[in-house]
Amino acid sequence: MIQEPEKFARKLGLTFRQPVLIRRALTHRSANADNNERLEFLGDSVLGFVIAERLYQKFTEADEGVLSRLRATLVNQTSLANIARKLNLGDYLILGSGELKSGGYRRDSILSDAMEALIGALLIDQGMDACRVWVLNLFAEQIEGLSVQDWKKDPKTRLQESMQARGLDLPAYTLKSVGGQPHDQSFVVECRVSLTEATCEGRGSSRKRAEQESAEKMLAKLTEEFGLRA
Repeated sequence: MIQEPEKFARKLGLTFRQPVLIRRALTHRSANADNNERLEFLGDSVLGFVIAERLYQKFTEADEGVLSRLRATLVNQTSLANIARKLNLGDYLILGSGELKSGGYRRDSILSDAMEALIGALLIDQGMDACRVWVLNLFAEQIEGLSVQDWKKDPKTRLQESMQARGLDLPAYTLKSVGGQPHDQSFVVECRVSLTEATCEGRGSSRKRAEQESAEKMLAKLTEEFGLRA
């Protein structure tokens, strides 16, 4: 049985001045025109900012590339869905009959969207400070477990070590094309791993740079799809 959204707010220790906001945040588009899509858009931006700000403060020596990769391990669909499950958020979702019957309350995309919508709702209802405190509390354990040293390695090394740690085949790189003049060439390389059927292409002024870019894209894809932490 679907639980009342207001009950979920109390469970989270939140008191909404505008109760309609939490109900909207938990309403999927399949159920109502007054759904959580706009709040999700807002929450996504706020979440990215709050996590980026915290990482900037915590890892003072990390460069932009390292900080971006660290943020990607936290701000992704799988990570948000896992948090939603710990909170039993699926019990409070308002779904249309089709989504309800097909188990939409268990789907990563719906759970993660609702988490972002909740963040957006809290921002509107109580402001940035309250929103920041709640988000950082949600992600406290994950942030504490991050190690900047792992992310200083180049993308190819990180992808290779990630596959080895899981007992999988090493990444395969295929040169797809070489274009341009001899003094100004452009290389296109495709990266493939056994964990997914998807491939990622990288481009660069050398084959090595193209391979690094394709590995970087593959890491981002695996983080998004599987919550991979390399």
